[in-house]
Amino acid sequence: MTTVLTRMVARLLLVPVLMVAAAFLVKGYVDVGDGFGAGVIAALGVLLQYLAFGRAAVERVLPVRHAPKLAMGGLLVALAVAFVPALAGRAPLEHAPAPGAEVVVHLGSLELLSAVAFDVGVFALVLGMVVATIHLIASTAEERGGRP
Repeated sequence: MTTVLTRMVARLLLVPVLMVAAAFLVKGYVDVGDGFGAGVIAALGVLLQYLAFGRAAVERVLPVRHAPKLAMGGLLVALAVAFVPALAGRAPLEHAPAPGAEVVVHLGSLELLSAVAFDVGVFALVLGMVVATIHLIASTAEERGGRP
């Protein structure tokens, strides 16, 4: 059973949790980023919303119905980054620019490497899969008469 305090805290924590996930995505443990960790952190923020408000309320506020599409898009991006170098005759997962080479494209202080695109793909895949799973579990629990 959730209380008013639980709901208030859950509502207040969603944006900071998503900001921490974005920070992990951009600058993870090392310089490139951590798409997997960022996806898990963002999914935990969504899970907190499910626990505090229930499936119907979360569906009204967050675009959780698009989670499978997000997962599929993330998988396609990660696979493209992994195997496009092979089409050019290089090793799979060989990132551009090469280590030690100058990075040409910048977004503020973030250097845009192919590794960043791979991390974004992994982030989308993890977030989409976890949110879709949470949504499925919540829907099943609600159909059986329990509260998600």
